Amino acid sequence: MHWQMARRAEKMNPSVICEILKVTEKPGIISFAGGLPSPLTFPIDAMREASERVLRDNGKAALQYAASEGYAPLREWVAQDLLKQGMKVSPDQVLITTGSQQGLDLVAKILIDAGSRILVETPTYLGALQAFTPMEPIAVGVNSDDHGVDATDLRSKVGTGTDKARFVYLLPNFQNPTGRTMTEERRAAVAQVAVECGLPIIEDNPYGDLWFDAPPAPSLSARHPEGSVYLGSFSKILAPGLRLGYLVAPKALYPKLLQAKQAADLHTPSFNQRVVAEVLKDGFIERHVPTIRALYKQQCEAMLAALDREMAGLGLAWNRPVGGMFLWVQLPQGLKAVPLLDKAVEKGVAFVPGSAFYAEGASENNLRLSFVTATVDQINTGMAALAAAIRESMLKA
Repeated sequence: MHWQMARRAEKMNPSVICEILKVTEKPGIISFAGGLPSPLTFPIDAMREASERVLRDNGKAALQYAASEGYAPLREWVAQDLLKQGMKVSPDQVLITTGSQQGLDLVAKILIDAGSRILVETPTYLGALQAFTPMEPIAVGVNSDDHGVDATDLRSKVGTGTDKARFVYLLPNFQNPTGRTMTEERRAAVAQVAVECGLPIIEDNPYGDLWFDAPPAPSLSARHPEGSVYLGSFSKILAPGLRLGYLVAPKALYPKLLQAKQAADLHTPSFNQRVVAEVLKDGFIERHVPTIRALYKQQCEAMLAALDREMAGLGLAWNRPVGGMFLWVQLPQGLKAVPLLDKAVEKGVAFVPGSAFYAEGASENNLRLSFVTATVDQINTGMAALAAAIRESMLKA
């Protein structure tokens, strides 16, 4: 039997990270590859107690079909919580999604035609590229540095007429993969370009609550409210297995996103939504998230110290994140991350080559390290092993 695949199916590719994670399942591998939150942060007791209350008090409703928009008290909580981002939105602008990844998929279906231009950071989140690519856009990378997207380059790439970009996709806080954070000055400049050019912003903020010492600047969406879709997630502050996220959209765009949601899965699991709303209602998140920040800060500092110690004299460069889960390493010229990964795995450590995160013009000498699922001892051991793999690779180069 020959199956005739749709053209969009040909554009779908397996996640490089998922393939690497299969390697990391081998015994003895210390993985800095996955973008997984630490299971030490999962509030198991709170979830158990909330689940019991939901089943006891509202079990029939929790196990029934529900509204596509999402559970009203949870939508109200999201709207209230976004005030700290400088956003003033109503609950009827909030759409609960099955993970924020679904939000990216809905945006792609509603806003992208084959051949339409979209703009992304350089580099950008691999999962977004996977969501966008089946819709067959022309993805254009915008120059970026440690302060975020270059507003001048963004303006030059917006385009006009039928060639105008449909949107720019941005992760301003503790970005995946680089861990960088967009400065307040850069946010103002980027928002000004978006407003003046009528360029929609897709703002993805799964890591924004994971700051170490001080919260990041207010959101881009607060500066461009009628021209932004904001994506958030409960995966990094509660648990990813819930598959619970949300998007906030202008009222002009919301109905079509809702229709796409209904076609995809009717609604996000109502039981999960009610349990999370039950957990959140007494201010639990204000007590819980600081424990995540403290743990991740300790792990980040351990990795930075290990890099300083183990990579001295090897010609590498890396950033120093102020939150989130990742940091970005640049290898010396001539040393490529993909071949290095094989050598590193032989020595018991894994990372993600940076080339996976580029829409175009991929760099071959960058890599992403995640510090949140490894202990300090594992970080020290893994960094020593990675340094040994780099030294051997440099000798052969």
